[in-house]
Order: sequence, then C-alpha cells, then structure tokens
Amino acid sequence: MHYELLIRGGTCVTPWGTEAIDLGVRDGRIAALAVPAGATAEAVVDAAGLHVLPGLIDSHVHLRDPGDPAVETIETGTRAAVLGGIATLFDMPNTVPPIADTERLAWKRDYVAGRSWCDIGLYVAGTKTNLDALAALEREPGVCAVKVFAGSSTAALMIEDDVHLERAMRAGHRRIAFHSEDEERLQARKPLFSRGQPYRTHMEWRDAECAYLGTRRLMALARRTGRAAHILHVSTAEELAYLRDFRDVATVEVLVNHLTQAAPDCYDTLGGFGVMNPPIRGERHRAAAWAAVRDGTVDTVGSDHAPHARAAKEQPWPDCPAGLTGVQTLVPIMLDHVAAGRLSLARLVDLMAAGPARVYGLVGKGRIAAGYDADFTLVDLKARRRIEESWIVSPCGWTPFAGTEVVGWPIATIVRGRPVMRDDTVLGAPIGDHARFLA
Repeated sequence: MHYELLIRGGTCVTPWGTEAIDLGVRDGRIAALAVPAGATAEAVVDAAGLHVLPGLIDSHVHLRDPGDPAVETIETGTRAAVLGGIATLFDMPNTVPPIADTERLAWKRDYVAGRSWCDIGLYVAGTKTNLDALAALEREPGVCAVKVFAGSSTAALMIEDDVHLERAMRAGHRRIAFHSEDEERLQARKPLFSRGQPYRTHMEWRDAECAYLGTRRLMALARRTGRAAHILHVSTAEELAYLRDFRDVATVEVLVNHLTQAAPDCYDTLGGFGVMNPPIRGERHRAAAWAAVRDGTVDTVGSDHAPHARAAKEQPWPDCPAGLTGVQTLVPIMLDHVAAGRLSLARLVDLMAAGPARVYGLVGKGRIAAGYDADFTLVDLKARRRIEESWIVSPCGWTPFAGTEVVGWPIATIVRGRPVMRDDTVLGAPIGDHARFLA
C-alpha cells in the first residue's frame, strides 16, 4: 500500500467510464486504481475539483530542431507542450537537415536526451532517394511512423508521383502518414495568382479539389498495396465523406484549427498568422469536420505546431510561410469545445490519447489502466482563462489564438509518474524519453 506517487481526489476518465478514484504509481507506471484511503506515498498530488485524463498526445508537431533556435527547439517546444497539458508528442522530420537516414535519426535520438520535457516519438521522412531503407527505418527505436509529403514540400522531401508513392507504400508494413495535396494541381494553379493578393488567396490557390485529388490518389494506392495510411490534417468535406469508405486502409487526422477557425474571417483577422497548409477553409468544411468527429470518422486531433518567425509571418502573401503555432494551445482550445458541447470529454480523450496510441502502435500510453505509463493530464473544466502571447514559451512568441477566451485549462502534466507542470509552472529538469512503438 505504499506508492511513489498518489493522485488523490480527482475524477478519472478511464476507458470504461468516469470515476472518482485515487491512483497509485510505482516505477513510472500505474500500479493501482481505486487506492484505499490508508495508502501512503512519497508524493501526493491533490486533484480535488479536477478531471484526471490519460496523458494527452499531440501526434503532429514540428519542433524545427535542427533548424532555427530563434523559432523553436526541442527544449522550448516540449516546455510549451507540458505547459499546455501534453505528455507525449510526435516530432516531424522536415528539419534542416531532415531526419531521413539512420545516421541522422541516431543523432536526433541522442540529442533529445536531457532536452525534452515530455516523451517524444520521431517521424522519419520518406524521400525518393531512401525508399529502399524505409522498411528498416520504420522499425528503429522511437520511430512513430514514416512521413511522406505527397505535395507541398521541398523537392528533396516530396514524393508526388504514383510510381515512387507506390514504392514507398510497399516498403514496410506499419501505418504510413501522409500530407495529402495534389502537387500537379498546385503548380498548375500557381500562375493564376499574383504576389500581394489578400491572404485568403491561399485557400483559393490550395483549393478543396487539390486536397481531395491527393487523398483519392492515396486511397487507390493504399487499396492496391494493402498498406494502411494515416491521412494528416484532412481539411475538406469531400475528403471526409470519401474516407468513410476506406476504413480498412485509412485513419484520419483533423487539426484543431480546422475545427475552430473558418475563412474568410480568419484571414481578415489574422492575416499571415492564419496561413497554413492545408488552408483553413470555409464554414461548410468546418461543419463537416465536426460531423466527422461526432460520427467517428476522425481518429486523431493534433495541432500541426509549425512555428515561424513573427517577421516572416508578417510578409505579404505568398511570401509569408505556411504554418502556425499550436502545441501549447491545443488542450485549452479543445477543452473549450467540450465546454461548448461540441464533443464530450470522453471523445476528447479518444481523439488525443487512445486514438494516437491505436493509430501509431504506441506502447503503454493512451489510457488510464494498470500497467500503463503513469502519464496524466489534470484539467479544470470550469477554469476561465484568456490565451495571452505572454504565456507562449516558443521563441517565435505568437499564437493565432491570442486573446481567445476559453473555458477549461490544463492544471498539471505528469510524465511517467513525475509531475513536470503544475499551475502554469514547469517543474524540475527535462525528463522526456523516447516513446515505444510496436514494430
């Protein structure tokens, strides 16, 4: 009856329901649920008035490291994550240089040690030049998935043609993650637009048909090869309706921005700070995203945290780079949607804990159950806060949700039984480790 950590007085969201139970932790794992009143511990977390969720996961993050430390680093990005209630994140490979071979992957695994505040999974990039190595790369320790940019990337990372896409899908067996836009349509439409047009031009250039064509192509290849695909940041009503017929080979991610913001207002209000890929679209597409959340089409919700320098985002279109910050604000915004009745707290946990664990084969995380990692996100569902840029710790210093009033706030983040954030304060030293995945 003695534990390293006890979490007392909270309301826990377990896979089988919501219960007022106390949790006991030993050796970084959940040792007991419904711990009796007489149990003792080296440390006790008072969760009275709070909901205890399994440690939430942001499965789509660009930490830009290696890259530009003036924009983001592993240390600052994971600090932002735990302040925002994220216990595990998956980091994208389009860094400078990219994570696309065993040497660079090994370097990054070593580099993460002592720098990450939360646990971390690493994507490896699929390129036209490393196709023969992908089957081995996806089985490397700490790798969450192969990521393929099937459109909208630099030439070195982009795989835009069917021949090379099919080769990538036949290389290995784990679920492969895709950025889905049709590069041919993007390039064909580019001359139709000119520099200095309004920021909303971004969604007109990268229109819904561009995304829909890309996803249809990938689903045809997935059926042909039998390779499961995770379609990232699905942004259109047409894609969401289409993907319902491909549940045997497809899982679906939607971003918090596509659930929260809508064009043209977002461009009028935010300017370049509303520009991302795929674009934020009109209300019809946002409504379709919520319908897909409600009917189970959507498997995961992420932030696609992709920071850029403030000065770069203030450039006119199309010189402003695409990408928005989000890892620190993901949980508050999603909790506000819970408060507004758009989804239940249980569905949020499914989308941001159990869902990522299922899609990526994440071991020991994603649910409150005996033997699982003692990762927890403690939230106050009634807290009323305003998201301020002074709270943002990414060096770029901005958020597209600045000034947003929310109901619901992350109060504590616990990673493998160790509190790393409480009441907007990061605790101790970085203790993040590599997440484990089924090979």
